Amino acid sequence: MKRLAGAFSVLVLLVVCSAVAVLILMRPQQPTQGLPPLAGPVERIVVQKAARRMMLFKGDEMLREYRIALGYAPLGSKERQGDGRTPEGLFKVDRRNDRSAYHLSLGINYPRPEDIARATKGGYSPGGDIFFHGQPNALPDGAVIPGDWTAGCLALSDAEMREIWGVVPIGTVVEILP
Repeated sequence: MKRLAGAFSVLVLLVVCSAVAVLILMRPQQPTQGLPPLAGPVERIVVQKAARRMMLFKGDEMLREYRIALGYAPLGSKERQGDGRTPEGLFKVDRRNDRSAYHLSLGINYPRPEDIARATKGGYSPGGDIFFHGQPNALPDGAVIPGDWTAGCLALSDAEMREIWGVVPIGTVVEILP
């Protein structure tokens, strides 16, 4: 009887933990309903890391604002591969990948020549492959990993990534602020 009660307790605990995980991963999408569709091209992306905020601009007009997730160690600028930081500075979108392990991705030109020179002088790799992207493809659409979880990229919801995919061309200026 005690074994049956113990097995039942474990089963209940697993069900509760699974339900909590689903609730954490499923956050409401940012409200874009009622807003006019984005008309591209976007000219500039500004990221404020401390506020976990990304803004799209056309001229001086802010078109949209999104909450973002950063690298798992977000304080400071990326210095080396594996540090979990998101780079800071001026970049450009330099590639698009619709077959990423994450829902769509727009790459930025990190490392820049100065990042490579610093890393070479220090004898380590500067890292690379920094992208704006959606959630891992293994998650159901609408699920969002909470907190800062990337290896240095900037993550949005899948719906948000679909929204910006069509209006952010290669060459778009990206300013990532502390």
